[in-house]
Amino acid sequence: MKNKETALGLEYWLQWQVLVSALILLLTTVVSVLLLLRKRFSEERGSLKPADFWTPCWRNLHPRWLLFYRAFAFIAMAYLLYQTVAAFGFFVFFFYTQWTFALVMVYFALATIVSIRGCRIYARKPLAQTGERDIFIKKDSEDINSGKPSVSKEKKIRGFIKLEFQHNPTPNEQLGFLENLLQIIYQTSAGAAMLTDLVFWCLLLPFMTGKDFQLTLLIGCMHSVNAVFLILESALNRLPFTWFGLVYFVLWSCAYVVFQWVLHACCFTWWPYPFFDLSTPWAPLWYLALGLVHIPCYGLYVLLKKAKNAAFSRIFPRKFVRSNYFYASSKYRG
Repeated sequence: MKNKETALGLEYWLQWQVLVSALILLLTTVVSVLLLLRKRFSEERGSLKPADFWTPCWRNLHPRWLLFYRAFAFIAMAYLLYQTVAAFGFFVFFFYTQWTFALVMVYFALATIVSIRGCRIYARKPLAQTGERDIFIKKDSEDINSGKPSVSKEKKIRGFIKLEFQHNPTPNEQLGFLENLLQIIYQTSAGAAMLTDLVFWCLLLPFMTGKDFQLTLLIGCMHSVNAVFLILESALNRLPFTWFGLVYFVLWSCAYVVFQWVLHACCFTWWPYPFFDLSTPWAPLWYLALGLVHIPCYGLYVLLKKAKNAAFSRIFPRKFVRSNYFYASSKYRG
């Protein structure tokens, strides 16, 4: 392969632009780690429950449908990744796109496991006790109508009691390791998917049309399916998507940059993306821009989640269950 050459000399790594770029990377990593150590899920733990990871955000939708979707997404992405590796070899993992694609696939694999466990809990968990059931009926009736509900409305509400009880588990339930890991991967992969797809379609593809590159269906799917599956997942699940997840997203990208630098320090001189090249004096600006672009990419997904909660709660007030985090935040703001 033509990208395998002799290792870069020491003088290359002592250039001023390399040192400045390394300082940008180091400061970004340190700040992210400090924020991580300071926060430690305090924003989500106050409202997230284990059932939130396997119950849909639609009251009359059985959790098994979320399970089926997650399993389908995992199988479809595994097949696409297999076809990509079969066509281009394991060299594809040299790119950030395949890193992100594999991370999204891992998310759906873990989410499928969580959904399987949740469906088992849902199948054997009895209905809420009479007192709890009356509380939920009263709560829903107050949300639907300021007065007492009619007989038909009360029957409909009672028909949703089991799902409503699952959507509002007891406060004694705590998140386990798998739930915390799933939340981290969910927020990281969503931001990374937005970044890879937007950069590919908006920045790289317009300058890559030529004899050396041809856009195929497989390449197009690799740069779009991950975001599509995650957006559909977000339309079904009731997981929050907070700004604190940006920390994990940034650390994920920093890990990829370190991976590239280690490879180039050993045996590679070819960069998968032109803006990673450290030989140009513009490298510090490129790395600074890459760090800043994480904010709008992640913010775009935050806006999608907020728009989902705001729009669906108005259009389908009796069918849609808002995310605990967003619901609590809106109540707090009054």
